[in-house]
Amino acid sequence: MAELSTLARPYAKAAFGYALDKNQLTQWYEQLATAAAVAADAGMGAVLDNPSLTAEQQARKLSDVCGDALSAEVSNFVAILASNKRLALLPEIFAQFADFKANREKTVDVEVVSAFDLAESAREKLAEALGRKLERQVNVQTSTDSNLLGGVLIRAGDLVIDGSVRGKLDKLAEAMNS
Repeated sequence: MAELSTLARPYAKAAFGYALDKNQLTQWYEQLATAAAVAADAGMGAVLDNPSLTAEQQARKLSDVCGDALSAEVSNFVAILASNKRLALLPEIFAQFADFKANREKTVDVEVVSAFDLAESAREKLAEALGRKLERQVNVQTSTDSNLLGGVLIRAGDLVIDGSVRGKLDKLAEAMNS
């Protein structure tokens, strides 16, 4: 079977194109996030995989759980996914939609893991330096991991910058063993 990302791509592109044409990127982003979260729930997964329900019933159940969070257009999109037996793709469709939106808006979410809490001034300097390097507006989320010993580990999409002491020790050990 084809990879989920391959199956989801045309739907994500169509949703993004429609939202862009209607100048509703933020609204579609938020509504797809809601629908994707509901579709990813284990309880809802059992409903969406139930062969005794028609596509229309599955779409209606998902829309009912989402309630007023979905507009008529997004509900129609969900119905199209259901009729094509693609409701399980909603989380992947949302992820790709989010990527398209971030590329359009020239933003990137960056995860910074450090051994200790970063000071606000250090976060700002790091965000500024990463923004210049990536040529994007950077949204920084930080977390701590005491296993790093020191330094930081930065993840921005598929880019990983390992400036941690643990990473440097691992590289040194690898170089000495080869």
